[in-house]
Amino acid sequence: ECPGHFGHIELARPVFHIGFIVKVKKILESICVNCGKLKADLSDPAFADKVKHVRDAKSRMSVVWSHCKSKNLCEPDVIEETEGETQDETVPVKKGHGGCGHVQPQVRKEGLKLFLQYKKTKDEDDMDVKSTQPEKRLFSASECFNVLKKIPTSDILLLGLNEEFARPDWMILTVLPVPPPAVRPSIAVDGGTVRSEDDLTFKLTDILKASANVRRCEQEGAPAHVTTEFEQLLQ
Repeated sequence: ECPGHFGHIELARPVFHIGFIVKVKKILESICVNCGKLKADLSDPAFADKVKHVRDAKSRMSVVWSHCKSKNLCEPDVIEETEGETQDETVPVKKGHGGCGHVQPQVRKEGLKLFLQYKKTKDEDDMDVKSTQPEKRLFSASECFNVLKKIPTSDILLLGLNEEFARPDWMILTVLPVPPPAVRPSIAVDGGTVRSEDDLTFKLTDILKASANVRRCEQEGAPAHVTTEFEQLLQ
């Protein structure tokens, strides 16, 4: 006899999965938060030497993370212009990392939230001596989802993941599975005259309402802080 089938709720905004948020943080510390490219590649002999001896995928992610987490720049290719040549004739002297040149922040986790923390440069410190705290901003699950989708296939393999079965962006929830009623049956209370729904059903109802509120705020053009408040409730 069929116990029923799973349904799903399409969430208004992506949310972090509590089981994967630590892994997502590690991946973000290994890649550029702007272009999604790994902060190191096999053209670096030291990195290539570390990676080629590691067969186990889980260990490889740990090796890649420990090598990349301290890098604070997505290194672009160096272009040198020789005398007498026009700008159109400039060519890269050596094929390098091919990054976007974006300065990389430190990723901080607080509860179910991720923050990007940028270190201030000396020039900024001279201009504003009073403000000694590094710039820190919330990194939403939506932004994180978009960055993880940009990771190239070659970098996914270097991270020890399988593109077919475990893409990094799949670690962010965009759709929530809903178990069939057989898993969350209603319970008889007060001698069977009144039936109360299972706790899981109540929680799924709350999620549906929060998701509907986020969509309503987007359609009505509500202020950003109001939408963010409902988005945090959804998380």
